Amino acid sequence: MCRSIKVLRRADALVTSEEISAAALQFVRKVSGYHKPSKANQAVFDAAVRDIAGVTQHLLNSLESVPARTSKAGSGHTSMGRLAYSPGEPETV
Repeated sequence: MCRSIKVLRRADALVTSEEISAAALQFVRKVSGYHKPSKANQAVFDAAVRDIAGVTQHLLNSLESVPARTSKAGSGHTSMGRLAYSPGEPETV
């Protein structure tokens, strides 16, 4: 997993286009193995970043919000002190 890519789907704030672009850039860098591509690869590198950013925006716009599950005590926290989450939902630590 690429540790520098952060979870963009948050309940407390909307994601910005800059955050989406930064995550897309990190993803393309990780997949391609290039931090900065050569001049010959710059156009395809930039196109990949735009494509990934567009798909990411579409994904985030299409996701439906699901209420988080709570523990038996109803506190919203599990016994490990982490926020409860549903399968398929990003884990909040």
